[in-house]
Amino acid sequence: MTTIRYEVAEGVATVTLNRPDRFNAFTPEMGAAYNEALGRADRDPDVRAVVVTGAGRGFCGGADLAFLAEVDEGTAQDVPEGIRPRLAMEIRKPVVAAVNGSAAGVGFALILFADVRFVAAEAKLTTTFSRLGLAAEYGSAWLLPRLVGLGNAADVLLSGRALTGEEAYRIGLAQRVLPAADVLPAALEYAREIAAYCAPRALETIKGQLRADLERPLDAALDAAAALMHASFGSPDLPEAMAARAEKRPPRFQPLGD
Repeated sequence: MTTIRYEVAEGVATVTLNRPDRFNAFTPEMGAAYNEALGRADRDPDVRAVVVTGAGRGFCGGADLAFLAEVDEGTAQDVPEGIRPRLAMEIRKPVVAAVNGSAAGVGFALILFADVRFVAAEAKLTTTFSRLGLAAEYGSAWLLPRLVGLGNAADVLLSGRALTGEEAYRIGLAQRVLPAADVLPAALEYAREIAAYCAPRALETIKGQLRADLERPLDAALDAAAALMHASFGSPDLPEAMAARAEKRPPRFQPLGD
């Protein structure tokens, strides 16, 4: 059984963590397959958005504990290469996390680096790092305060406690909170709308702005936005968008190149 399922339909790549018997617990090999799936989606001109979800009742239970039990200081340098949650932020296409159930540790980091998060109301979300004697891994201490504020991030990371999907929504970590059965269908519908109506070049540009502006002062962000807007006027996307509106049809935007 493949540990990562990859399917494409209606402009959306669905990447499914597929170890339901282990609550989709991650191993470095599974991480490498996840990285490959996101890279494949980024290169595929037929893919305009990505949805990441988990098979079975949970999203991801964290790193496989059997694997963690074998890691020590001498072998730890081999661990991060296989698991790169930040890749979801770095690819050019929007990534929507459909968090159908609980997420812990690296599973929490996977949803953190998605662009948008749809979360089951009853899901339990936890970093677990402090309760395993670990540092806050995978850049979570960098990104989480930017999403929910320093106090909320400190609470989540220091205590290692579990948040419900409802609380995640309340502090701004989740953008939608839904019954578990509705999470994936809603995320897919959202992604299909992006695929049908949003220009791939604009999506790439805006993702790049969101990432870069985390570190830029306002004046630099405004200058960059002005330059990017000027370049946008020279692309075929705006005329196509205007023609589509006038003709009352979906736009036919060009796909991204390699």
